[in-house]
Amino acid sequence: MTREPNTRLADLFGLAGWSKGELARLVNRRAAAMGHPQLATDTSRVRRWIDTGETPRDPVPKVLAALFTERLGRVVTIEDLGFGRGGRAGKGQSADGLFWPPESTAAVLTEFTGMDLMFNRRGLVGAGAALAAGSAITGAMSDWLLSDPTLASDAPRTDQPLSAEPAGFDRYEAAPVGSQEIDALETSVEVFRAWDAARGGGLQRKAVVGQLNEVGGMLAYHHHPEHLQRRLWGVAANLAVLAGWMSHDVGLEPTAQKYFVMAAHAAREGGDRPRASEALSRAARQMVHIGRPQDALELMQLAKSGAGDEALPRTRAMFCTIEAWAQASMGHGQAVRRTLGEAEELFVSDRDRGPSPSWMQLFNEADMHGMQGLIYRTLAEHDPSVASLSQRHAKEALRMREGGRQRSQIFDHISIASACFIGDDPAQGDRHARQALDTIEQNSSHRTWDRLREMYGLTARYASSRPIRELREEIQQALPKSTATKGAKGAGPGVKGAGDTARSAAV
Repeated sequence: MTREPNTRLADLFGLAGWSKGELARLVNRRAAAMGHPQLATDTSRVRRWIDTGETPRDPVPKVLAALFTERLGRVVTIEDLGFGRGGRAGKGQSADGLFWPPESTAAVLTEFTGMDLMFNRRGLVGAGAALAAGSAITGAMSDWLLSDPTLASDAPRTDQPLSAEPAGFDRYEAAPVGSQEIDALETSVEVFRAWDAARGGGLQRKAVVGQLNEVGGMLAYHHHPEHLQRRLWGVAANLAVLAGWMSHDVGLEPTAQKYFVMAAHAAREGGDRPRASEALSRAARQMVHIGRPQDALELMQLAKSGAGDEALPRTRAMFCTIEAWAQASMGHGQAVRRTLGEAEELFVSDRDRGPSPSWMQLFNEADMHGMQGLIYRTLAEHDPSVASLSQRHAKEALRMREGGRQRSQIFDHISIASACFIGDDPAQGDRHARQALDTIEQNSSHRTWDRLREMYGLTARYASSRPIRELREEIQQALPKSTATKGAKGAGPGVKGAGDTARSAAV
C-alpha cells in the first residue's frame, strides 16, 4: 500500500461514471466469468485502490482493464490504471504509461493487441481517449532510447499471462518458431505494408493486430536463440508500426500512438535504434496531421538523436522532411527551407550506399518529392508565394510514383489542388481535385478525407464560379457521413475542418 491516491485509476473511474459499489459488483461478476468465482471485492476495497493506491492482486488488474476498456470504448491497459506488472507498483514507469521495464514489452504487446482485437469488433477502440503530449513521450523514453542497446539473452517470461481472457474466448498460446517461420512472418509484413500503401489501413488493420498479438506471444512465452530472438523483435517492431499507421489512417489516434511507442520499445529490445527512432517519427507525423506541430518537433528531436550514427542518410533525410512539415505548420518558412535543404543533401548522399532496410524502402525519390509538395502546400497557407513549389514537387512525385501507391497518388493530387487554390489557379485546382475524387472512395484511408476537407475550405473564395460550386457539391456528397456531421469555419455546411479533426482527436 502506497498511502497515496492512484490518480490514474481515479481519473478513469470518474470517466466511467460507476459508483464504487457498482465497480465492485462488476469485478466479481467478470472475474467469475473468467474462472475466478472465489473473488469477493467490495466497496471498501475499491475505495482503497483509488484513495490509498493499494494494488490489487491478480487477476483483478486485468479484470479491471477489461471492464474499463469496454466501458470507455478504448483500450485500457494495466499500466493505464496505475498498476504495475505482476501485482507490483508501477516502478520505472512514466506518468503516462509510455515506458515499462524491458522484460514487460512482450506482455504489453500481447495484452494491448488482445484488447484491441476484442473490442474493435464493436467499433469502440480509440473513442474518448487523449493523446499524450510529445514531451511526455520524450521524457519517458529519452534516457532509455539513448543508452546503448542490449539484447537480453533470454526472452521475457511471465508465469501468469497478462492478456485479457474474457468469457467465451478459448485459451491459446503461440508456439516457438524457427528461421523458416520467421521468414514467413517477415514476408507477411511486406504483404501488409503493400496493401496499406495501396488501399489504406482500414481493411487489414485487424489482421496486422492479430499477427502482432501472435508474435507478442512468441516473445513472451518462449525462449529462442539470440539471432532468432532479434529477428522476432524486428518483426514485432514492423508490425507495431503498421498497426499504428493503419490506426492513424482510420482515425484511431490514441490507439495509433500507443502502437508507435510499443514499436519503439520492440525495436529497442532488438537492438535496432534507427528502427525505434523511425517509429517515433511516425508519432511525430501523426502530431502534425492533427494540428500539434510543437509536439512533433519534440518527438523528432528525440528520434534524430536516438537513431545515432547507425541511421542511414536516407533515414535522416526522411526525419528532416517530418521536421520541416512541423515547421511549415507553424509558418516558419526560413526553417523549412533550411531543413529541406539538409534533407535533399542527405537523400542524394545515400544513393550509392546499397539497399535500405525494408521499413525504409517505401521512402524513395517519389516520396521525397511528395513530402516536399505537402510541406510547401502547408507553408503556402502562411506564404502563398511557395504554392508553385508545392505544385512542382507534387507533380514530380506523381510522375515517379510506382504502381500500387494509390493513397500517395491521392495525396499528391490533393496537394496540387490545394496549392492551386492558394495560388489563384482554380481551373487546375478543380482538375486535380476531381482526379483525387475519382479514386478516393476506393481507399479506406480517413487521412485522405481529412486532407480533402482542408482543400474544400480553400475553395470557398471561388464558390461564385460554377465549376467550383459543382466541385464543392460533389465533395459534400462524397464525404463519408460519419465525418460530415459538424460545420467548420470556411469549410461549408456538413464538412469538418482539419482543426476540428485535431481537436476531436485530442480530447
